Amino acid sequence: MATREEVLEILKTIPAPNGGDIVAAGVVRALGVADSGVRFVLEVPPGQAKTWEPIKAQAEAALEKAGVGSVNIALTADAPPPGLGAKPKPKPQGPQKIPGVDHLIAVASGKGGVGKSTVSANLACALAAQGRRVGLLDADVYGPSQPRMLGVSGRPASPDGKTILPLRNHGVTMMSMGLMTNEGQAVAWRGPMLMGALQQMMMQVQWGALDVLIVDLPPGTGDVQMTLAQKAEVDGAIVVSTPQDVALLDARKGIDMFQQLKVPLLGMIENMSTHICSNCGHEEHVFGHGGVKAEAEKLGVPLLAEIPLDLQIRLAADGGAPIVVSQPDSPQAQAFHKVAKALVDQGVA
Repeated sequence: MATREEVLEILKTIPAPNGGDIVAAGVVRALGVADSGVRFVLEVPPGQAKTWEPIKAQAEAALEKAGVGSVNIALTADAPPPGLGAKPKPKPQGPQKIPGVDHLIAVASGKGGVGKSTVSANLACALAAQGRRVGLLDADVYGPSQPRMLGVSGRPASPDGKTILPLRNHGVTMMSMGLMTNEGQAVAWRGPMLMGALQQMMMQVQWGALDVLIVDLPPGTGDVQMTLAQKAEVDGAIVVSTPQDVALLDARKGIDMFQQLKVPLLGMIENMSTHICSNCGHEEHVFGHGGVKAEAEKLGVPLLAEIPLDLQIRLAADGGAPIVVSQPDSPQAQAFHKVAKALVDQGVA
């Protein structure tokens, strides 16, 4: 394993455009050195991303030659250029269309553990079953689960060192940070690296022609959600919550965040809404019932579905074939098909 000092010495051999080296230029940020490899951000002045692309490639080649393991460099041009003094800052670019993508839908939750990723995977497969060209971006960088849920493994290829080729299964084109790291390996990144990674997965992945791209967001109201809304044109968000009050408290914060970011709310989904015993048929509302419906009515948005707490949904997701794929005619799958149809009818998928 290389040490941090050894990595810095290698980076000091890489020249910066205006003289000196990239370490002295102060653009190397959030440097992380571990057994698996090296990660850092090249935080360069706005408008200079193209100038720094060859330098990024040179740094990657030098580190790989030194045998430090995997090398992941995120190039971001969001930082203001040093030494500007009182000069006006350049106007930031607004949200942009992802090349080839007609519509973008964010699936979010206020807190973790409410089944947001399960909903995302099944919704993507349900839209594909309706003939839509669907992509799924797993933006939950710290806890990526879509490779397991969609039964996808292997590392994406990059033929030119810039464009990433996503993987595909069940009719869904998918990209996830989980494909770039070893299973069980933690992604210990700060905000700038998260933002750089998300921008790369949105803009540098060869998505092809898609009717809709589903973005599975991490829980909460942090860097990833803000970066998505600021950098990409989002047609709308779906908020997933369980019925209990604690989950709804956090869901309201997520809804408020989207309202502040001017992202339309397409609707809400109540997950784990009810449980029916497989032995006796008794129906029980383990987490309560109707809380999400009441919240949706209060906000004036649709309640897109009430998804049951069901063992088959969990087993299908863990097995790499969401229930929409493995049991397409089941009542559980029909709930997701209902959501997909509603989105198509709204003209956002």
